[in-house]
Amino acid sequence: MAKKNTPTNNVGNNKPTDPKKPSTMGQKPTSRFNPMYVYGILLIAIFAIQYFTSGGNPVETSWQEVKNTMLKNGDVEKIVVVNKSQSDIFLKEASYEKYKSKFTQGFSAPAKIGPHFFFTIGSIDVFEKNLESAQAEFGENAKVTLTYEIRHDYFSEILSWLFFPLLLLAVWFYIFRRMSKGGGSGGNIFNVGKSQAKIFDKESRVSTTFKEVAGLAEAKQEIEEIVEFLKNPERYTKLGGKIPKGALLVGPPGTGKTLLAKAVAGEADVPFFSMSGSDFVEMFVGVGASRVRDLFKQAKEKSPCIVFIDEIDAIGRARGRNPNMGSNDERENTLNQLLTEMDGFDTNSGVIILGATNRADILDRALMRAGRFDRQIHVELPDVVDRKEIFMVHLRPLTLSDDVNVGFLAKQTPGFSGADIANVCNEAALIAARKKKTKVEKQDFLDAVDRIVGGLEKKNKIITAEEKAIIAYHEAGHATVSWLLEHAHPLVKVTIVPRGKALGAAWYLPEERQITTKYQMLDEVCATLGGRAAEELIFNKISSGAQNDLEKVTKTAYSMVCVYGMSEKVGNVSYYDSSGQSDYSFSKPYSEKTAELIDAEIKELISVSFVRAKDILRKNKKGHKELAELLLEREVIFTEDLEKIFGVRPWGKKKEDEEQPIEKVKPTPKKTSKKDAEIAPEA
Repeated sequence: MAKKNTPTNNVGNNKPTDPKKPSTMGQKPTSRFNPMYVYGILLIAIFAIQYFTSGGNPVETSWQEVKNTMLKNGDVEKIVVVNKSQSDIFLKEASYEKYKSKFTQGFSAPAKIGPHFFFTIGSIDVFEKNLESAQAEFGENAKVTLTYEIRHDYFSEILSWLFFPLLLLAVWFYIFRRMSKGGGSGGNIFNVGKSQAKIFDKESRVSTTFKEVAGLAEAKQEIEEIVEFLKNPERYTKLGGKIPKGALLVGPPGTGKTLLAKAVAGEADVPFFSMSGSDFVEMFVGVGASRVRDLFKQAKEKSPCIVFIDEIDAIGRARGRNPNMGSNDERENTLNQLLTEMDGFDTNSGVIILGATNRADILDRALMRAGRFDRQIHVELPDVVDRKEIFMVHLRPLTLSDDVNVGFLAKQTPGFSGADIANVCNEAALIAARKKKTKVEKQDFLDAVDRIVGGLEKKNKIITAEEKAIIAYHEAGHATVSWLLEHAHPLVKVTIVPRGKALGAAWYLPEERQITTKYQMLDEVCATLGGRAAEELIFNKISSGAQNDLEKVTKTAYSMVCVYGMSEKVGNVSYYDSSGQSDYSFSKPYSEKTAELIDAEIKELISVSFVRAKDILRKNKKGHKELAELLLEREVIFTEDLEKIFGVRPWGKKKEDEEQPIEKVKPTPKKTSKKDAEIAPEA
């Protein structure tokens, strides 16, 4: 039952184009010596020695068979006791063919020279007594030569000694290779301190240009000036000017900061280094600073060039405010090295730094000073004109119906970023495909906006008749109060169909203001409290459905008193730190007496607005009830329904503004160039 304002979703609209990397496919291999050949030859030699010099593998037998068959028939030439545990039987040459059927075939077959059979003995003394007994029993046929031999398996002994150290080394290399995360070439742990920046030069260039960046006229102008300086430096240097050493792109998520950097990489005819602030962060001490040094070393070698660091707040956070007091802070060491490389004793000439962040308030002051980041380029949320251009870009690949127009869509999406607009276009296409339409229609875009703002509809949610009535009167209260207040946002649609976590929702079309007055904020607070006021008046009880409304009202009232100085008792003071330099302060910037006064003022402001909302509903009780009954019947009502009940708002939009012609979007022709097929234009 929360009143839905238009949020800004952090949905990315950039489809990264993989840079073309130099390939070695199709090239003739060079005739360099490969050490792997030596390892292969040695392995083959070991197998050859094993099979051809060892005489094959003897066949296992038993003492009973040796005694009753081989010794009895006089087929044994000699017996060799090996390592006091095994007896090898050597047959006479004439008797070899007699036992050939018992031998295995192939390389493992025993050679004629033997040994041919073997068996394990338990004790040498017992074996000698058994042999003497057999010789006495069988006479001359059982007389054989008995010898003793000690054999050493040097390979197995060496392997047993080296196995554990080799296992430790393998585990160590595996773990550090994984932790290095591909640092340097081939993920070598010794290259973990090398820069991980992606380099785009003449061989691997980005295809994005400034023409594919819709809106952002002022930001593009400043960025284009840096690119123009790199192309024609004489135009500026002849007047004594110097190129800015750095530019910082600042703005909310999804507004196109990274896309602007991609356009710079595509437009500039100089090498472009791209990496993220988190690429400097590593678990090893000193790795971040080492990567910064290596990055600028490569940049100096290829100057003039541009270095782009995305999400620079990962390493650029202000120093001295880290909770880990007294410990070695790797992030601060990385920042110190970055400050030195950007503008230290050894000045970098021809290296331009581009940074991007949506948290400029937490960056270190030394990083923001002139000489490092000379310019701060603010990339703000697009206005209605910019949104129109962005829609033109993202509607290009869609098959559209004739009722779709760009101006209407731009007006219906206030506060949306470029990423949000891309998401709206994609969702509209998916909704149309789900309904098996051949073209994307206007209603599909409206459904997509509702889907993104309010969430997915949950029509199967179990709601009792009493709960449904409370929800209907609650949402009708919002609609009634906002319609009858001059400065409240104009209503677009009210529904009691559950969406996301809300049981009901009201859609408004906020005016795009640069400043907001006290009376406008009071009207918005009063309209937000209309749902809770309706519950108390109609049912004489309140519910938990106003939780989101109360949260918004409390934040607005606190801002009015403590940030904007709109309270007469507290005065024209602001306790808000817009610089963000006191995140870890342990005390409030006002006394306990002032805190009590602030609490009293906030409660008074909300109480007055609540009483005002109830008075409006009492005076328009008939219209409120009619609107609620209509909601229960149809579940969704629009602006036209409120106009029928309460009349047209006298302070609404002028009629001539609504009747202005709106440009329509022409469907994209099916034939597209190869470049358009590979590159998805983004805003």
